[in-house]
Amino acid sequence: MKTSRIAAAVAVAGTTVLVLSSPAFAHVSVQPEGTAAKGGYAVVDFKVPNERDDSSTTKLEVAFPTDHPLASVMPEPVDGWNIKVTKSKLDKPVDNHGEKISEAVTKVTWTADGKGIEPGYFQKFPVSIGALPEDTDQLVFKALQTYSDKEVVRWIEVPQKGQEEPDNPAPVLELSAASEDGHSHGASAEEASDDAESTAANAAGSTSDSSGGTDTTARVLGIVGIVVGAAGVAYGVLAGRRRGNA
Repeated sequence: MKTSRIAAAVAVAGTTVLVLSSPAFAHVSVQPEGTAAKGGYAVVDFKVPNERDDSSTTKLEVAFPTDHPLASVMPEPVDGWNIKVTKSKLDKPVDNHGEKISEAVTKVTWTADGKGIEPGYFQKFPVSIGALPEDTDQLVFKALQTYSDKEVVRWIEVPQKGQEEPDNPAPVLELSAASEDGHSHGASAEEASDDAESTAANAAGSTSDSSGGTDTTARVLGIVGIVVGAAGVAYGVLAGRRRGNA
């Protein structure tokens, strides 16, 4: 009986921990496929889990930052979802890598034309974005998640460093340091050419060394063969003399 009670208590405790911890990770988030380097381009995935047991997620609206507008926003088609890209004029034109931007994508909306994201599942919505800003370490994408029962969950609270995560955190994309090849393609090409020439020279040197090694080996084997042959002849002569004396 005591064992059964302990097991039941552990099960209840485990369930409680699961229930209490689930909101911490079951929210709309954004992650890059690979890296999201400043000044470059990246493909990011908006991951949307279904948090309800009795309804499906049928719509996702993601607001794109206007303080750091992106010149290029291209969503990837997703089976079972219609996509709408909304562009808006900016209150003030922004310089983006030498280009003045007065209009930018401010929202992307995915609407299910079927069942949507059913309970117990999640869906990724990929988007190609760029060029990423160089004067910030992160981009915030506020999102609205709509369920089939018309409930709307607003993932719009911006997480603050040093503070606990809010109940409804907005998706935040962390940007990594700018990659060198993203800003110096010419230098990279020259380096690649130098590497190719170096590789060819090394290959030629290896071939030459290999040939020299082969010649040396052949000579050594030839000398060894001659010595072995002479030893064989001497042994035959000595054997013959022994038989004659016998």
